[in-house]
Order: sequence, then C-alpha cells, then structure tokens
Amino acid sequence: MRVLMPVPDHDFDVTEVAVPWRLLTDAGHEVVLATERAGTRPAADPRLLTGVLFGQLGAEEEPKRFYEQLTGSPEFGATAGWSDVDVTAYDGLLLPGGHAPGMRQYLGSQELREQVARFWALGRPVGAICHGVLVLARTRDPGTGRSVLADRRTTCLPKYMERTAYLTTAWRLGRYYRTYPAYVEDEVRSALSDPDAQFERGPRELTRRGTASDDSHAFVVQDGTYVSARWPGDAYLFARRYLELLGAPTGA
Repeated sequence: MRVLMPVPDHDFDVTEVAVPWRLLTDAGHEVVLATERAGTRPAADPRLLTGVLFGQLGAEEEPKRFYEQLTGSPEFGATAGWSDVDVTAYDGLLLPGGHAPGMRQYLGSQELREQVARFWALGRPVGAICHGVLVLARTRDPGTGRSVLADRRTTCLPKYMERTAYLTTAWRLGRYYRTYPAYVEDEVRSALSDPDAQFERGPRELTRRGTASDDSHAFVVQDGTYVSARWPGDAYLFARRYLELLGAPTGA
C-alpha cells in the first residue's frame, strides 16, 4: 500500500518521520514523502540529531539510525509536491510533527490543508503525531466549515510538555520550542465540539519514551480510521497502530 507523508523543507522531527517510515517500509508498504515543491530534498531539525541543549533532548540513537537510512533511500530525493499529488492514489496519510521554525511552512499551508481535506473525505487511515495534529485541526470540512477533527477523539502535544521544554531551554534557545504563540493543545482543543470529552492528554510524561520493544510509556488515541499521538516518545506505538489500520500490503 502507498502512504503519503507530507513534510516541510526542513525542521521536521527526526523520530516522528523516521520511525513510521522504517516500520511501514519494513512491513512492505511504500512511503511517499511530499514537500511543497516536488523534488525538494528535505532535512530534519539538525538540533535533534546533535542534541538540543548540551547534547541532551535530541532524538534517540535508533531513530537517528533510521533517519540516516531514510536519507539514503531513493524516496528521500524524489519527493512529490503537495498540490501535485492525486490523493485518491494513496491508501494512507501520515502527518508528522516538529516544533522548530521551519515547520511553519507545513503547518501553515492552505494548499496542504486542501489536499488533507480531500484525503480525509475518503475515509482512509490518517495518522498525526505531535504538531502534525495541528494540520488536521486547521483543515476544514468543505460541507460544514468546521475542522475535520470537530467530532473526533484526539491527542496532540500536551501543553505541559510544550511549556516545560520551552521554559527549560528559553534562556539559551529563545522561542525554539514555541512554534506559535498559542500552545498546540489549546488550538487543537478549540477545533473540537466538546474538548473536555474528546481531548485525551494521556499519562503525564516528560522523559521516558516508548521503544521498539516496550510501549509502557507510550500513548495514542484511535478513533475509527484516525490515530493520533503526543510526541516522539509515542512514535513506535503510533506507527504500529497505524500499521494495524492499514492492514496487509496489497498483494501480500
């Protein structure tokens, strides 16, 4: 099956792109990366590869290895263009996150949101993690004018995580951890019909992450064909739940 994964030209999260890519391709699916303009060779947030603050707060070693593998793959340099893709040719859509300034190209694109709305209407599997949930929160259903998430259960980057990361690093990195003045959680909740009932923050967690073999500290929310997650620490569980939604590859 073919899965579309839009990304900005630079600054996306290493783990939230590389882990789903690795697990999906290992399972026999094709992942097509899409940038604003076809043929753009994208790049992850470099701080996450070297360590955000004194070598800390970056991606774990395995996701970094997966990212290195991804950058060496044919699909990495053969990206599709957001407005060029025929969304009906894809079986799934994955919306990764990231918080650095380059993410605004992706999070703020009306062109991308129009394509996401077309795919959402197909009723096929959609996954969003961290800031990627903002793309859905900002995507409007053409029939109702409301967010496509208006009646869905979801999670996203929790406010306490975003605030803690910002306060911990602002003295050196400024607003690196604040992509927008509004917190991600606040904007996502504002898109929901009943945020108190629909938004799920998950267990409080700041450092421990899920891994390839242990989901103890990971959290995702699934509502029909939509699955969401909070941060890179959920990436493995998120990818596995998304795989379950996709089912077996065509021809398997």
